[in-house]
Amino acid sequence: MPYDPTTTPAVEELRRSQEQKRSAVDPVQVLDKAIYNLWETINDLEQIQPEHVDHFRVSIFGSSRIRPGDPIYDQVKKLSYELAQLGIDIVTGGGPGLMEAANSGATEGRVEGGSRSFGLAINLPFEEGLNAFVDQLFRHKTFFSRLHHFVRLSSAFIVMPGGIGTSLELFLIWQLLQVKHMKKRPLILVGTMWAPLIEWMRATMVERGLAGSPDMEIVTVVGSSDEAMPIIREAHRRFKAGEMD
Repeated sequence: MPYDPTTTPAVEELRRSQEQKRSAVDPVQVLDKAIYNLWETINDLEQIQPEHVDHFRVSIFGSSRIRPGDPIYDQVKKLSYELAQLGIDIVTGGGPGLMEAANSGATEGRVEGGSRSFGLAINLPFEEGLNAFVDQLFRHKTFFSRLHHFVRLSSAFIVMPGGIGTSLELFLIWQLLQVKHMKKRPLILVGTMWAPLIEWMRATMVERGLAGSPDMEIVTVVGSSDEAMPIIREAHRRFKAGEMD
């Protein structure tokens, strides 16, 4: 073997050992560790809380499949209009259906220098794009960050009729309130579809001790958006008076 002045047997042995270490690395473990470290960073940043939140915001969740002309669409638009008249910001997923109804009602009801209409969007291959009534858009690549953003922005939550996505949003907020990872906020379920769900939960979860009776009191079920307005008005009053943490 010809003499190579750039290496020695010891250097070659070190190179071989490093190559073996690299080949032994499990990419899945590296990825899992990176994701864990990312969430640790997010948890650290979460401790930085503003001393005072200036804007009272209401997140409105609901189906993207309910279109103009449906009575529920009209309810949501009217509700958002009335909230905007009070200077309350509206937060939705920014898409079509009831999200569009909420954002458009907020736009029409806005008074000079008043409320804003937010959209927290996520790209889905099978749904339409953003509605045209969003003042400030935030794009998310994951449901995890998007749901977390809803929590960070909102002082109250209104859940209109919807499907699996709406249910996901409902139960996330519900659990955060249940375990007190989020300070008390109104969580209002609007429409006839929710009462049977609560009855089922009482008959199965509570009856078997899988959930407590106080857990069922976290949500308020009302028949229409008109019944939600007094609850939001009272929460807004407490917010302005500094009584809402």
